[in-house]
Amino acid sequence: QVQLVESGGGLVQPGGSLRLSCAASGSIFSINTMGWYRQAPGKQRELVATILAGGSTNYADSVTGRFTISRDNVKGTVALQMSSLRPEDTAVYYCNANLRRRSFATPDEYWGQGTQVTVSS
Repeated sequence: QVQLVESGGGLVQPGGSLRLSCAASGSIFSINTMGWYRQAPGKQRELVATILAGGSTNYADSVTGRFTISRDNVKGTVALQMSSLRPEDTAVYYCNANLRRRSFATPDEYWGQGTQVTVSS
């Protein structure tokens, strides 16, 4: 069984910073892409940022320059450093991993349970 466990959400004022963390655990052979997605009330889930095992990153236009994604391949963790937060960043943030549980298995997508980020004064 594979689990993704997020931490670090909370309430922050506009202009503030938060750091989200996610740890993958369980029977894992290798992790390809790791990333963060978010879903605001009444909206579809959207990509925030992704990072490949080799370190290449991709960001949504709305967070470029404000958010930074990083990962530790040894520990199986991914983090999202968020700064200059805006009220429109308010959402539930989900950790995502594309991984193999065995060496010749087809990669599968796994999701964390989500962590709430609220940006408000």
